[in-house]
Amino acid sequence: MALSIEDYALIGNTRGAALVGCDGSIDWLCLPRFDSAACFCALVGRPENGRWLIAPREEIRHHSRRYRDGTLVLETEIETASGRVRITDCMPHWEGRHDVVRVVQGLAGQVPMRMELIVRFDYGAVVPWVESIEGGIVATAGPDSLELRTQAPLTGEDYRTLSEFDVGAGQTTAFVLTYFPSEQRSPLPIDPLAACDMTTAWWRDWSRRSTYRGDYADAVERSLLTLKALTYSPTGGIIAAPTLGLPESWSGGRSFDFRYCWLRDATFTLYALLVSGYVDEARSWREWLLRVAAGRPRDLQILYGIAGERRVEENALDWLGGYQDIGPVLIGNAAHSQLQLDVYGEIFDALHVTNRAGVRSSEHVWALQRALLEFLETGWQEPDEGIWEIRGPRRPFTHSKVMAWVAFDRAVKAVRRFGLSGPAQRWARIRDQIHAEVLSRGVDRERNVFVQEYGGKALDASLLMLPLVGFLPPEDHRVRATMEAVERELTWDGFVMRYARGSDVDGIGIEEGAFLPCSFWLVDNLAMAGRREEARQLFKRLLEVRNDVGLLSEEYDPDRRRLMGNFPLAFTHVALINSARNLSRGRGPCEHRAMDDETAGGPD
Repeated sequence: MALSIEDYALIGNTRGAALVGCDGSIDWLCLPRFDSAACFCALVGRPENGRWLIAPREEIRHHSRRYRDGTLVLETEIETASGRVRITDCMPHWEGRHDVVRVVQGLAGQVPMRMELIVRFDYGAVVPWVESIEGGIVATAGPDSLELRTQAPLTGEDYRTLSEFDVGAGQTTAFVLTYFPSEQRSPLPIDPLAACDMTTAWWRDWSRRSTYRGDYADAVERSLLTLKALTYSPTGGIIAAPTLGLPESWSGGRSFDFRYCWLRDATFTLYALLVSGYVDEARSWREWLLRVAAGRPRDLQILYGIAGERRVEENALDWLGGYQDIGPVLIGNAAHSQLQLDVYGEIFDALHVTNRAGVRSSEHVWALQRALLEFLETGWQEPDEGIWEIRGPRRPFTHSKVMAWVAFDRAVKAVRRFGLSGPAQRWARIRDQIHAEVLSRGVDRERNVFVQEYGGKALDASLLMLPLVGFLPPEDHRVRATMEAVERELTWDGFVMRYARGSDVDGIGIEEGAFLPCSFWLVDNLAMAGRREEARQLFKRLLEVRNDVGLLSEEYDPDRRRLMGNFPLAFTHVALINSARNLSRGRGPCEHRAMDDETAGGPD
């Protein structure tokens, strides 16, 4: 059975990724792309669905792990009765090849070790043909091949490749696993120790470019490295997470595929990159965003494949039992066909961020934005599935209307502040119309709080976004009342849930954990409301739920003290970066969204 989610660490090469367990087993690996069919699938199945284990042959007394400073090179130290070893894991970042390097180094004594490689292509379904070669083996099935090279002795048994070897102090035994298309020749062998050093240097060169100098430097650096690791370098797209099937509920029914790029993440991600000094990455993300948004405005999707693919149909992998037997295991994501009006606002806000940062858009980009607005001039009035991708009837969600307001607000600013051409007065009238409607229909007058949908009573953590996007100032009485209501009614041991426990808002009726990005939004709201010490205390608690190597998932169960959902989640780490900057600098996490003289919002 797979380990707890927090027991895994991420390695990657900005094209594919793997999860390495604290027990020395790589239980998840997708090559050559994040969204390729996994060849190690034990994470959401069983060891026989594919894994790569390197571990002592005797009982482990103690183990610890860390990333090399400023890198995604993982080091795990293990102590047994016979001695101590270090296992170094990385995926070198170079063009034209895809490798996973594992180096076992003796630190003390002499430790008996074992290696077990179980390759199962196509998400654990296909057993490959394995051929011995000089210094290793090649496993092939259909279009895929994996080559393992090592100096250790190898044997085959029951469709597994095994090795037993001893490592003494000062000795090393290395393994290199290389993916290549089966119709091609295998790439030339590499020096594994040199590969680890080159990978270390590459990551450190990247991480040194960060401009963050605040109180939370280590946490921000780790989150930025994670964000970079989840970037598909050929296109600039950033995936939500490298995994699928990690449950948002222990009772099952909420286990989705997150290896895609969500438009909703665009603004926060761009902001986090820009204010941290990573202009090139922000520009690449923006260009990916513009490519996928091209087309008929009504056909805009909420998520796309890493190269902009539109077809990401959802299917079940019935042969996999699920993470710790919690299913189903799904590939693809049916949410791609939903109408979510907030993504239009996110696109406009993202481009507004880059304009303010001096990364200007071209005229054809503005033409695309104008086409989107033509649809939104009437489309904003439609009900939709909302930010939480409700799998049920469409509704008039308050957050969706607010983000439609954002689209027109940023369009007006584009004309009046950046000199672009357009009917600013008409857009301003629509902006003001949306604003007035939200204040009229999206507020519960009895409690004086914003509600999840027009005419409803339920709260929703997405309403914490209102001051962050500049819809109303943080001191507005309705904003403060909403934040306080969220604190009372949507927190679980201090962490924020998307909506009230026990509600059936998602049409599934399943309990889930506290939603970590929303918890960071509460940090931002508290800081903007002047409750900075409370904001710092909540931020500290959020940092404490990171795992031992600084990674966070989508959700957290305060009762079990366990991470939940796909892991690591880019949006959670983006929220961490922005909240850290907020607390360090005394300004909001999205200062580009701060209100100015062109914003319609204000006390009513």
